[in-house]
Amino acid sequence: MTVPITRWWWIRHAPVTAHGGRIYGQSDVPANCSNLASFAGLARLLPTDATWIASHLARTHQTAAAIFEAAGQPMPALLVEPTLAEQHFGDWQGLTHDELAARRDGAWHRFWLAPARLAPPGGESFVEVIGRVGAAVERLTAQHQGRDIVAVVHGGTIRAALALALGIDAERALGFVIDNCSLTRIDHIGAAVSSEAGAAAASWRVATVNHPPVIVDRG
Repeated sequence: MTVPITRWWWIRHAPVTAHGGRIYGQSDVPANCSNLASFAGLARLLPTDATWIASHLARTHQTAAAIFEAAGQPMPALLVEPTLAEQHFGDWQGLTHDELAARRDGAWHRFWLAPARLAPPGGESFVEVIGRVGAAVERLTAQHQGRDIVAVVHGGTIRAALALALGIDAERALGFVIDNCSLTRIDHIGAAVSSEAGAAAASWRVATVNHPPVIVDRG
């Protein structure tokens, strides 16, 4: 009896340092790829024969390119999946937290009463992010069943994938810390069919969350 296992290797993109303290969400701001040790560490951790996926935002492509440069290998063509982008913060993108707090419409204050379920004006809630990311993950898992998938994406995307895998509420998923250049691995165990027991349901397992690319020995 063969059980297909699809391993998702989730990487949050390199830091964004040129945002000026402004909310960027799906704004296409560049990544700071100066920490070469992070990319070398990721290159050592990742499988060599994998399908590579990125969102449509440049910072994910820059991070993937830096990993392959650190490995001394040419970067393969990336599958671009806009559905794996960061949460869209709508009218709030480009504004600072102080500018939002100073607004008199109260939307910023209401958002923090239920940050997983309320959507910024013109944007999307984290619950909606889970919905679109979950649909994309299920589709891509079916398309690349039994393979390794490296997805260079965003913190919100990875939290949404964890919500799907663990079957947890959106508010709880927001509690995960997902650092830049960290590695999270989630495995999809496909359904197995046995002549004696019939079909066993597919399931997920979480192998690691927020694994740093470089382990520092603190003595």
